[in-house]
Amino acid sequence: MPDPARILVVQPNWVGDAVMATPALRALRKLYPQSHITYLLRRYVKPIFSGMPWADKLITYRTGRTRAKAGKGLFDLAARLRAGRFDLAILLPNSFKSALLCKMAGIDRIAGYERDGRGFLLSDKLLPARDRGKYVPTPMVRYYLGLVRYLGSTETDLRLELFVSPAEQREAGQVLLRSGLDAEIYRPGARGQPPLVLLNPGAQYGQAKCWLPEHFAAVGDRFVEELGAIVLISSAPREQRIAQSVLRHMKHAAVNLAEKGLTLGSLKEIVRRCDLMVTNDTGPRHIAAAFGVPVVTIFGPTHPEWTEICFERERKVAVKVFCGPCQKKVCPLDHRCMTRVTPSMVFDTAAQLLGRGLPVS
Repeated sequence: MPDPARILVVQPNWVGDAVMATPALRALRKLYPQSHITYLLRRYVKPIFSGMPWADKLITYRTGRTRAKAGKGLFDLAARLRAGRFDLAILLPNSFKSALLCKMAGIDRIAGYERDGRGFLLSDKLLPARDRGKYVPTPMVRYYLGLVRYLGSTETDLRLELFVSPAEQREAGQVLLRSGLDAEIYRPGARGQPPLVLLNPGAQYGQAKCWLPEHFAAVGDRFVEELGAIVLISSAPREQRIAQSVLRHMKHAAVNLAEKGLTLGSLKEIVRRCDLMVTNDTGPRHIAAAFGVPVVTIFGPTHPEWTEICFERERKVAVKVFCGPCQKKVCPLDHRCMTRVTPSMVFDTAAQLLGRGLPVS
């Protein structure tokens, strides 16, 4: 079969998933160096793809707030895609809607996993791993790359990779200036300097995924007291209450980046400049890994295997509980998977990862 001249890649909807797709996107460009590749993505995740050299075009869209608007938006978007005359669509999300959209756009060859009842819409179907009817936890990095390997790629590189545009660098500098910091601050590997540590206490998935704000605060205070660190706090707009709660519980000063105009694009650049991130299992964790920044991830209800990123500078902190990992957004019990993770467990792991503490077994 000849190489497709025009390829559409439907991107994941979540920040973390979009970052975990980068090995597949890199492999796809290598597989089809002469093809015209277009990414379809939600507008709010567009900064993840800025500066990325593997796409020729980005098409963004917004989701409708009502059922009627969503339906009209689907027809309008299908019309936009039809004009692209794509030879192949690759579906990274598992949704029925993504397959229906590509079929409405007149794309004959549609490749994706047979999920969400969409098998009859796909020309190229991949079967996800199951055991006794249940899906086997599979790292999304491998899951996405599996689609490109099905098409003929032999790539096995699972390294996450992001890029920063000059505009995002300037924007990050302005955020740091408004925070009272040097606009050019860059700490990875800087000897004799206090570490720059980013706390990320929120999670879009749901409250069950969030470690306690007072625990984040306790860890932040220890970074200041014992390592002389500069502590930054990041959060999405919907997570502002969590970030403010962390600040209220801290005894020492920290910078709430969201109050200084943080965006997803400037977050990438600020993460790139940090020594360490401490986070829940959420999007910024993957951004840190994509820039090679050490990260301590606190796991609770989510299964680590789904979001395994094969990053040697990551340390996972979790406790075993009889009810987990349950994958629930709201805990129906007492949230023991998170409350039993102590600040000492997290700080000691972080200090060891920074090379400033005792080895953690």
